[in-house]
Amino acid sequence: MQSTARLTRGCAPLLLRHTYCCIVARPDRHLFSSGAAAQLRRKQQSQQAPKGFQHVLRASATTTAPVLEKQEIEMAAPQPKYRKDYKPTPYLIEHVHLDFLLNEDKSTVKSKLHMTPNYGDASTPPKLELDGRKDIDLVSVSVNGSALADKDYERTDKKLSISNLPKGSFDLEITVGIKPQENTSLEGLYKSGGNFCTQCEAEGFRGITYFLDRPDVMSKYTTRIEADAKSYPVLLGNGNLLEQGCASEGRHYALWEDPFPKPCYLFALVAGDLALSEDVFKTMSGRDVTLRIYTEAKDIDRVSWAMESLKQAMKWDEETFGLEYDLDLFNIVAVSDFNMGAMENKSLNIFNSRLVIASPSTSTDLDYSRVEGVVAHEYFHNWTGNRVTCRDWFQLTLKEGLTVFRDQEFSSDMNSRPVKRIDDVSRLRTAQFTEDAGSMAHPIRPDSYIKMDNFYTLTVYEKGAEIVRLYRTLLGKDGFRKGMDLYFKRHDGQAVTCDDFRNAMADANDKDLSSFAAWYGQAGTPQVKVSPSYDASARTLTLKVSQNIPATPGQSQKEPVPIPLAVGLLAADGSDMPLHLQGEAGESGTTKVLLVEKASQEFVFTEVAEKPVLSALRDFSAPVKLQVEGQTDEELAFLLGHDSDPFCRWEAGQTLLRALLTKLYNAAKQQKESKLEDRLAAAGGVPETVSDAMGALLTSKELDGMFIAAGISLPAAAELIGSIPNIDPLLLHNVRKYVVQQLAARLRPQLEAVVKQNESAAGDTFVPGDFDQAAKRALKNKALGYLSALDDPRVSADLLERARSATNMTDQIAAVAGLCDSDCPERKTALEEFYKQWKDDSLVMLKWIGLQAGANVPGNLKNVEKLMEHPAFSITNPNACYSLFLSFLRSSVNFHAADGSGYKFIGDSVLKVDKINRQVAARIVSSSAFTALKDYDPERAQMMREQLSRISAENGLSENVFEIVSKSLES
Repeated sequence: MQSTARLTRGCAPLLLRHTYCCIVARPDRHLFSSGAAAQLRRKQQSQQAPKGFQHVLRASATTTAPVLEKQEIEMAAPQPKYRKDYKPTPYLIEHVHLDFLLNEDKSTVKSKLHMTPNYGDASTPPKLELDGRKDIDLVSVSVNGSALADKDYERTDKKLSISNLPKGSFDLEITVGIKPQENTSLEGLYKSGGNFCTQCEAEGFRGITYFLDRPDVMSKYTTRIEADAKSYPVLLGNGNLLEQGCASEGRHYALWEDPFPKPCYLFALVAGDLALSEDVFKTMSGRDVTLRIYTEAKDIDRVSWAMESLKQAMKWDEETFGLEYDLDLFNIVAVSDFNMGAMENKSLNIFNSRLVIASPSTSTDLDYSRVEGVVAHEYFHNWTGNRVTCRDWFQLTLKEGLTVFRDQEFSSDMNSRPVKRIDDVSRLRTAQFTEDAGSMAHPIRPDSYIKMDNFYTLTVYEKGAEIVRLYRTLLGKDGFRKGMDLYFKRHDGQAVTCDDFRNAMADANDKDLSSFAAWYGQAGTPQVKVSPSYDASARTLTLKVSQNIPATPGQSQKEPVPIPLAVGLLAADGSDMPLHLQGEAGESGTTKVLLVEKASQEFVFTEVAEKPVLSALRDFSAPVKLQVEGQTDEELAFLLGHDSDPFCRWEAGQTLLRALLTKLYNAAKQQKESKLEDRLAAAGGVPETVSDAMGALLTSKELDGMFIAAGISLPAAAELIGSIPNIDPLLLHNVRKYVVQQLAARLRPQLEAVVKQNESAAGDTFVPGDFDQAAKRALKNKALGYLSALDDPRVSADLLERARSATNMTDQIAAVAGLCDSDCPERKTALEEFYKQWKDDSLVMLKWIGLQAGANVPGNLKNVEKLMEHPAFSITNPNACYSLFLSFLRSSVNFHAADGSGYKFIGDSVLKVDKINRQVAARIVSSSAFTALKDYDPERAQMMREQLSRISAENGLSENVFEIVSKSLES
């Protein structure tokens, strides 16, 4: 599944000061450590527990009909679940027969479950506890065709417990009533745009009917769907269509069968009035697979790119991993109301519409890249997630981290590998590293959680993918493929653990990889220090390498982790030097992977003819923070100009800029008696070393535009949060603005030349997937972003004209974004004209909302509040919420306003959204600075804490938000 977090995928950011996409970072949904949970319990035991009600359904003494009793109770705080407590379920479900009768008021779900014992030799069958929800209307329960007696079952808000069961296998039949049209949580079965739709990962199936809602219960499914034929002409389920026909009174039905066992989180159903686009893919064994994409009729002409991406992904998986699709039909359905990015339900993928629909006039290059990557991600899940799934939700990174790695590799092969690597590392650093350093830090395989929905984090996905990449780095491409082959051979059709994956990699390559367990169990980002020392007389270079992982909540002591550190040495002419590692025979090529397994190690290179410049952490070979002791600005500029490793070349520039921003921030913080510009100038301003290096990169003829655009981008402010104690985010914003303006002023001739050179080269005709075109647009719009920082009326007028005359959305949105932080007449005109042009396209309106909400114009909060009342915004639509609230969170000027108004606005919004959709509310609060308040100045930290306390005191707060807020308050 694609969490909303992963919607930042694609090429490097195109703009300097604006992010025009409506969803920027993966949700910081976090876990509750056992220590934190214990502290919270002790805290709450000293307070009066909140009063509430629990609904208990019991059979009455006089009839088998259930009676709902309302009992006032003392409500305890939600309790965490622990990985150590995992136990197999005493029952399994061999086959599931589902019958859906879909209606406008209440729908009926009939389930027949063929249960098989899994409790060993126990003389008495244990109680069966099925998961459910309080809004399910239980109609009947029977075992082997006989209705249960009064004493044989009990219902609470979350469980249906059944006793006195027969020995051996038996059939359990349950009939329930549900109201999908009232389901604003968008979990289980709900209605979106007039269509019925499901979302069952992680624990949504229990909202459809009572079930063993856990991933280690794998069953074969047969699903019958019946609905009004006119309103819902399309009826879709998992697997193969066995039968369809007419039912009574204008209704019709479809019968679907999935031949592959799966957990219930992969169940899917769609019923609606949808248009269809169809194609065919021929597999490597010669089978024809029918591919279908369903959308609303108005969007069906914008799915060709998604279809092409699907075919490319199927071909790539066959060629790269030998994995062939296993059914004759593959369906994708796009829906407008969806909490996540997309969902890999077996043969019936359900997507957030913004990740399927694309056209040059309405979608940017970044949008196209996202569609390509997410379509591939969900398809790749067919093997890494569906055929082999997770034993329990603690193992989520087993399928998500591995599949993220696979989709990253696919996108790298389809486009520019260096740019894709930079894009992935940027996202990791700006968001996941922040998560690792905050109060919500957790390992990629956590030990506990309260609410599973909060578990879909950057750590599980992005860092999880980096850990998978470590295997490939150490074992090589062929060794990794051998491990993958053994993994599928051993575990096809099973629910397994991260340890099973690691063991397959180890056994296939006859390697001891037991030390990799530390990566799965420890939170935090390792900090690696490299101290190079050159001995001219001995012609040796000694690298002293140390690693340290800072303490994180619940984990004060850390063990060293295995870190593959890829290094190279550059000669004075910029060429790569041949490497000879002491203790190894022969040359090691020009890049050597050093395995750092201890807290401190030494590596010696021999036959080093001259003092080299060290190129370290090539291709970002491990998810660590690297410090090279003694590295000078001149050496960094040299690496930026000559390193053969694209990542290290980019990273040299980023290191220069991070150091500059930190230096200027500290100077501005210390001297407050003069104007900010004077203080920064007194501290040296932007040195020529930096501006010359940026200028050389900007005018390079050997590098593509996408790489240059990434190279001249300033590091995100989030990269400095945590590295500067008690940071003032508004001051940091102003320092970054100063650096941008200084670079723009000095490099103006080069920037204007770049715009002119790439104007026509980008082409008037937008060709999806044309990397050269996209690279030229990226560089041109990056240059325009710099120029817009000058607040020059001529630039503003030019941007307005560009917004009016653009022939594609990439250029149009870039021009409008260039005006959004400027308090000029062109800004208002551009936004008004953009709205008039695109007001009837809901997806484009998400961009319009996001641009305004994220603007750094002082006092913009009032405009954001007005946007909440605008017809283009709907608080029940997750995309609209993400576009408005998450964009606002990125506005340093307004979210971090000194009077706390931005914090209060987000606090109010979280409480409002939580009553509608708890997952979206959790996403908002977890994406805010609230979860890292300890890193901010005391005044802001206190105001954030006040909002967290206010949220936590809310009556009826969801478990999703409770978990995040409670943990944040402990920091």
